[in-house]
Amino acid sequence: MLASLFTLVAAAGVASAHFQIEYPTWRADSLTNASYSQYVFPCAGVPQDVANANRTDWPATGGSLSLDLHHPWTYVFINIGLGENVTNFNYSLTPSFWNETGSGVLCVPHLDLPVGLEPADGQKATIQVVTLGESGSALYNCADITFRTGDVANFGGANCTTDAAVSYTIIGEQTNGTSSSGSGTATTSGSGSSATTGSTTTGTNAGAASGVNKTVLMSVVALAVAFMYGMSA
Repeated sequence: MLASLFTLVAAAGVASAHFQIEYPTWRADSLTNASYSQYVFPCAGVPQDVANANRTDWPATGGSLSLDLHHPWTYVFINIGLGENVTNFNYSLTPSFWNETGSGVLCVPHLDLPVGLEPADGQKATIQVVTLGESGSALYNCADITFRTGDVANFGGANCTTDAAVSYTIIGEQTNGTSSSGSGTATTSGSGSSATTGSTTTGTNAGAASGVNKTVLMSVVALAVAFMYGMSA
């Protein structure tokens, strides 16, 4: 009985250090299902053809993303791959990765698609979210989508809210198709709104950045390009 209790506590600790894709709906629950592990590339060990897999209609011009993050801070990379059974996540929706602070829900009202990516109505794809915490270990989750060019009930407006304790800073800001000098940042507040400043750290992220493990930061910067392209080469 003691061993069972220890296993339960250990499992709870592991789950609390992971994350969930709330929207689009993730492929399957990789938090509580012991068959999956978020340490497994590319989609937490969840196969595309898993029973009762979810697939969400998503605007062909880009849409919302909502994450439930369980770390005090993390780096976030978002990739996308085309097809029904994706093996190559060769497009980045975060050309500059995010330094996220705070445990809770982060909702981004709109993610732009890369220039040149113009999916047709009905085109299937998979969004991959990669996070790196203080340990330096990457965590993976995926959400399968179908692009729609018509009216889509997008997860936005009052539904897309960010918890008050959660914010993110863009590291070396650039956009899909264009880039800036790298000195700008964007930070979201609890309302889900965004603002741009001229520093690399702002708002609640200032305290977090000063406490970031410098070795991890160096490693993350070195691996940034690999993660943005899904390490699928």
